[in-house]
Amino acid sequence: MQRLYQAQDEIEAQLVCDYLGNAHIPATVLGRYQSAAAGELPALAFPWVWVLEDRDLARARELLREFLARRRDPRGEPWTCACGTRVEAEFDLCWHCGRERP
Repeated sequence: MQRLYQAQDEIEAQLVCDYLGNAHIPATVLGRYQSAAAGELPALAFPWVWVLEDRDLARARELLREFLARRRDPRGEPWTCACGTRVEAEFDLCWHCGRERP
C-alpha cells in the first residue's frame, strides 16, 4: 500500500478514490473525520488517498495529474451521450441515462 495524495478535504479524497476505482485501481481514504477534531489537535491533518497495490502507483500518479488538471480547467468540450443528451465537459457520466463518457 502506497500513499498517493493528501486531499483538501474528505470530499476531494473520495472523488480521487472513485476516479482511481473507475480505472480499476483499488484505493482507500485514510484520515477521514479528522477535521471533526479541529481545535483539539495541535495540527489539522487532512485525509490521504492510498493506493492498495504497489504496482498501481505509477498509473495512479498519472490519473491523479489528469484529475487535478481537469479540476483546474473543466472547460473542455461538451459531449453528446449515446442517448442523445448533451452533457457539459466537466461531467464523465450522462445525467440522463448514467452512461460514461465515450
